[in-house]
Amino acid sequence: MIGPLADLTVVVVDVETTGWLSDRAELTEIGAVRLTAGQLTGEFCSLIRPARPIPADIITLTGITEVMVSQAPSVATALRAFLTFAGDCILVAHNSGFDLGFLTSASAASGLAWPRFPVLDTASLARLLLGPDEVPDCRLATLAAYFSARTAPSHRALADARATADVLTGLLALAAGDQPAGQQVLRRLAS
Repeated sequence: MIGPLADLTVVVVDVETTGWLSDRAELTEIGAVRLTAGQLTGEFCSLIRPARPIPADIITLTGITEVMVSQAPSVATALRAFLTFAGDCILVAHNSGFDLGFLTSASAASGLAWPRFPVLDTASLARLLLGPDEVPDCRLATLAAYFSARTAPSHRALADARATADVLTGLLALAAGDQPAGQQVLRRLAS
């Protein structure tokens, strides 16, 4: 990580859910990675036992099954553990409104106070830094490929948090004037 964020701790979070709307669906998984001064300093992952069955299309998308969550902790227990892991940090997420919508909604339903984390959205940052001539869209999979992320997004929370962390690192380097490694190679070959 570069510049003023170099000394900060950020926690990159991703969630998996039983649907698309936080007022109608539930969390099934929280995954997060902590970066301190740009270095991986911790990981968190917890499946969550939802109150209602996981729809078949969501099982197909995420691979998270009823058997996998049958012995998982409750949402309140998982959220308490995540909040302890996150501590006093800047939260980062890709399309943060989705992830934070579920996290804050589940916290409220569990009677837990949600801290007022500063939030950085990698999708918004990508839209500011990259044009259509560089990437066709700002989906996580597209950006992970563009920045040669070490982990491919897979609709599993920890893998997607790892990919988002690599995208964040790439975006911050780009903001500092560096080109992604893949783009440097292409430009050298074109010269």
